[in-house]
Amino acid sequence: MKTPKHILPVIVLAQFLCTSLWFATNGIIDQLVNAFNLPETALGNLVIAIQMGFILGTLCYAFFNIADRFSPSRVFFISAVLAAFANFSVCWGGNLLWSILTLRFLTGFFLAGIYPVGMKIAADYFEKGLGKSLGFLVGALVVGTALPHLLNGVSSSISWQLILQITSVLSILGGLLILLFVPNGPYRKPAQKLELYAIKNIFAAKKFRRVAFGYFGHMWELYTFWALLPLIVETFNELSGNNLNISIYTFSIIGVGGVACMFSGYISTKIGPRKTAKTALLISALCCLLSPLILSFNALIPALVFLHIWGAAVVADSPMLSTLVANNAYPQLKGTALTIVNCLGYLVTIISLQIVLVNINYPYYYLLLLAIGPILGFIALYKTKYD
Repeated sequence: MKTPKHILPVIVLAQFLCTSLWFATNGIIDQLVNAFNLPETALGNLVIAIQMGFILGTLCYAFFNIADRFSPSRVFFISAVLAAFANFSVCWGGNLLWSILTLRFLTGFFLAGIYPVGMKIAADYFEKGLGKSLGFLVGALVVGTALPHLLNGVSSSISWQLILQITSVLSILGGLLILLFVPNGPYRKPAQKLELYAIKNIFAAKKFRRVAFGYFGHMWELYTFWALLPLIVETFNELSGNNLNISIYTFSIIGVGGVACMFSGYISTKIGPRKTAKTALLISALCCLLSPLILSFNALIPALVFLHIWGAAVVADSPMLSTLVANNAYPQLKGTALTIVNCLGYLVTIISLQIVLVNINYPYYYLLLLAIGPILGFIALYKTKYD
């Protein structure tokens, strides 16, 4: 059956709109600190809150086989609306640190019904060429993730409340697009009943475990790098005497990864998703190891070129690894497999972020710790001989 031409663009657009919620508070952290008298550690706490919410959300969605038992499009829509409501509620003037952290936790929880479920929807439509399709899908997530930084950077006159309101409306719009224009895909094989041991059965397959471990290595680096980018640019400004717009350059460095994901999707049609992912992991590992040396030169152009290369490589492997996960999972549990791997991947992110934050007082050298993930991920895929 030929997939209608509008399906992929709608999924991509919806993913972009909904995932703008992810770092919505990161781009406006200074305004939130002033508005609610938050401590200086607020950025790390907010990142951890949404990641923990996503972890628990994906665990619940996976345990109850939500994306496999129910219509993925409806799951996506409901999750998008609930995540938007939690994000919008941060605007309430009576919030305290604990309530903001709770709302970010809930936003992350319901994002579990957006990102992995969006990949499940794509897998239900594109049995062949899934890597290319997920390249566009993850690329949209990357740009959506970076969007709040752009909104904050283009105009100081945009209030932090408006940024939260815009991203909330975008999420609801994305959910509606999926609900109205993307019905259940032709390759969907719904689970007939609740399988409480689905997670155990999924990881019983050796080849699945290997590609999953490759994904975990990738996740060790990715979100910690993204979360620390404003600090990296700020540190570069202080040490080099430059005055780069932190929000704009954070958007640019993260956003270039969206293009890289789409490019890796095309490359995968030539050399396969495994080789494409291995190449990105290798480049990303080298960037981690070279970062203290290159950034310490305080040379503007080399530093910006380097950070954009890193921003591309750090996420170019993501759609390829998700493709490998989907291709090596049981068809009737594909949604659960994608969700649980996301869950464990973001748990790895929490550990990575905490370890790096402990060493944050050593300018740039803490970035060496990020190399652990892509190196181990590369080794896992090197031992894997299948796509």
